[in-house]
Order: sequence, then structure tokens, then C-alpha cells
Amino acid sequence: MLKLLNSKLLLAIVAVLAALASAAICQRHEAAKAAAILEQQQREAERRRQEDELFRKKVEEDKKRHDSAAGNEGKTWKSYIP
Repeated sequence: MLKLLNSKLLLAIVAVLAALASAAICQRHEAAKAAAILEQQQREAERRRQEDELFRKKVEEDKKRHDSAAGNEGKTWKSYIP
């Protein structure tokens, strides 16, 4: 009787340990997935920042080019000879 009780207790302890181990493994796997997703989001955010910066530079260059043409317009009319 005591041997049967000891074996049942041992099996219960082993089952609890197995459940804890599987929960720890699952948690580690989820943490790894979350870290990979976060890393990917950071890379995408950095890429977007670079694209935005390039776009801003292009807009500034276009604005300067457009403004310079308007600034030189008065000079062309002064030197115009029909």
C-alpha cells in the first residue's frame, strides 16, 4: 500500500514538473517571437525614417529650385529686347 502511494506521489510530482517545464519552454518561445517582431518593426521604422529624410531633402531641393527661378524672373524682363 505504501509503495503504491509513493509511486502515485512520484508520478504526480513528475507530471507537475513536466507541466512547469513545458510552460517555461512555451514562454521562452513566445518571448523569442516577440523579440523578432520588435526587431523587424525597428528595422522598418528606421527604413521609413531614411525614406522620409530623402523625401524631405528632395522637397527642399525642389523648393529651392522653384524659388530661384522666381527670383531670376525680374532680370529676364529687364534685359528683354523685342
